Amino acid sequence: MTVTRQSVQCISPAGLHRMSYKEWGDPRNSKVLICVHGVTRVADDFDVLAQALQDEYRIICPDIVGRGQSDFLPNPQLYQIPQYVSDVVTLLARLDAQTVDWFGTSMGGLIGLILASMKQNPVRKLILNDVGPSLHFDGLKRIGELISQDVRFDTFAQGVQFIREVSASFGPHSEAQWDKLARDVLKQNADGKWVRHYDLSLAIPVQATTLETAAFAEKMLWSAYDAISCETLLVRGSESDLLSAETARQMQVRGPRASLVEIAGVGHAPTFVHAEQIAIAKDFLLS
Repeated sequence: MTVTRQSVQCISPAGLHRMSYKEWGDPRNSKVLICVHGVTRVADDFDVLAQALQDEYRIICPDIVGRGQSDFLPNPQLYQIPQYVSDVVTLLARLDAQTVDWFGTSMGGLIGLILASMKQNPVRKLILNDVGPSLHFDGLKRIGELISQDVRFDTFAQGVQFIREVSASFGPHSEAQWDKLARDVLKQNADGKWVRHYDLSLAIPVQATTLETAAFAEKMLWSAYDAISCETLLVRGSESDLLSAETARQMQVRGPRASLVEIAGVGHAPTFVHAEQIAIAKDFLLS
């Protein structure tokens, strides 16, 4: 296992900030895979997938700004997709890769979707994990409420139970897997309490979303999706409340005409820590 933790300096209208990322595999490998997590998750989500693919790829897993070991932004209104895309473009410049493959879960998929829609983009293959241009408004509201909860636990065991409850849509996992899913996103504060790893201000732009702004964002996302030309795989949890079956159907006939794989018994979003899910990614990326 070859993994290092590094960081890159990025810029926003509020100034400079540091984005942390994990790098797996041979840094000289020209085959690069970028893995980007969902809105409340971290780079560590991809540890199992990265271990399975590190002999084939140089794998880069960032903590998107405001999360994990990356800096927090002074202006919470910047916690939106345009800033995240800007940051990953800076990261790509650091990597000096001519082409990359992209695995994006939820928010990470939207970042990849926008990047892959741009002219002269480096994306060769794109995996969108339970996300598309149309997002259910009720699902967005649920996520906004979840993000904003300032939870504090006396013991790690209490934190694990909380993560299991709020992440039930991830589907069945072993006790060890739930332990890691919780440990990756909880940290102890100065008072010894277990708290969330991210800036709670992340919730502000999400909670400000209205039906009107969501409709405008959806129009822009469909326009971006229709501009994508790279080979695309769409993974959908069969019980997802964020990516509907109808949106998935449209994504198969529009834009890059994504291939679709549905995972039974899972909502938003598949974690790709199970062997059968990892096989889905490997089959697409290595074919």
